[in-house]
Amino acid sequence: MRAAKTDLDPFVRIVKRTRFSKGQAWIVRLIAIFASLVVCAGLIYAIVGLNPLDVYASMFRGAFGTENRVWYTVRDTMMLLCIGVGLAPAFKMRFWNLGAEGQILVGGIATAACMIYLAPVLPTWLLFVVMVLASMLAGALWGLVPTVFKAKWNTNEVLFTLMMNYVAIQLTSFFVAMWENPYGSNSVGIINPSTREGWFPALFGQNYMLNVLIVMVLTVGMFVYLKYSKQGYEIAVVGESERTARYAGIPVERVYLRTMLLSAAVCGLAGFIAVSGASHTISVNTADGRGFTAIIVAWMAKFNTLYMIAISLLLVFFDKGAIQIASDFGLNDYASEMITGIILFFLIGCEFFINYRLVFRGHKTKEAKA
Repeated sequence: MRAAKTDLDPFVRIVKRTRFSKGQAWIVRLIAIFASLVVCAGLIYAIVGLNPLDVYASMFRGAFGTENRVWYTVRDTMMLLCIGVGLAPAFKMRFWNLGAEGQILVGGIATAACMIYLAPVLPTWLLFVVMVLASMLAGALWGLVPTVFKAKWNTNEVLFTLMMNYVAIQLTSFFVAMWENPYGSNSVGIINPSTREGWFPALFGQNYMLNVLIVMVLTVGMFVYLKYSKQGYEIAVVGESERTARYAGIPVERVYLRTMLLSAAVCGLAGFIAVSGASHTISVNTADGRGFTAIIVAWMAKFNTLYMIAISLLLVFFDKGAIQIASDFGLNDYASEMITGIILFFLIGCEFFINYRLVFRGHKTKEAKA
């Protein structure tokens, strides 16, 4: 016999959705983007009295206004995407790797060291091979430390990986001081500016085309690995339930180590791309907070690396656009970042309505009717 309703029943309940197609989810996301633009438009007009359409046109010019801007947008998108791809396997396993910033930095340090010490003695092709391996090894070793502690003693990987970032920042400061050029500048400066040894070569007349090729190969390869390989299946099982994985005979500790080594190695490779393929120098700002921004990319894409392409481009577009409107309309950084923050709030918040729905008092769910 069903209990009678009382005034103690909550006015609204949160119920997890059981059926929601991918098409419906993307419709919700598009509605969220449109709603965020409407809210931003009202805010822009209320605060500074500007035509919102002019502001949005300025954002577009900031990201795609000239050929150079297009390629800078592509370059930064590839960098963010590479980090998101690196985080995907760890996050899918529910190992919360917040140490991407540090893994990027140590990968960048390894790359810069190769450019400084090995460029004069190695042929170009071998130098690039060594830089790739060195950056991935450095990132993997940096991620290995918290992984071993998690696998053996079940330590909190969130705090451990986060604290490793600060160690990496200090380590980067040490190498910047050791390699500073010119002396007393407290910066490394551009490495090999005259010979360009260790710099990505131009492909098809574009300086950043190799960045695109490397990251897209990684993106597709990681998608196939996570979706179709045995190891990708083990990652998914461990992420769903560690107990179930152990019951099924999956070596959980080995999966932790293998997956986190892969995740950190790809983040280390992002350091290689940042130093050799973009800035041609190393500093504490090489990661530039993208290790944290990539968490949003990975989470919003549900760890699907193909979806990360669009999300990375969207976030970079907002960043470039915010800079442009600050320049065009004399807005300070706070105003432009506030616009970006509102849009991100809607994008992240819409995920709640994709996964859950609100049931108000007096409305029966399908489960209750059954």
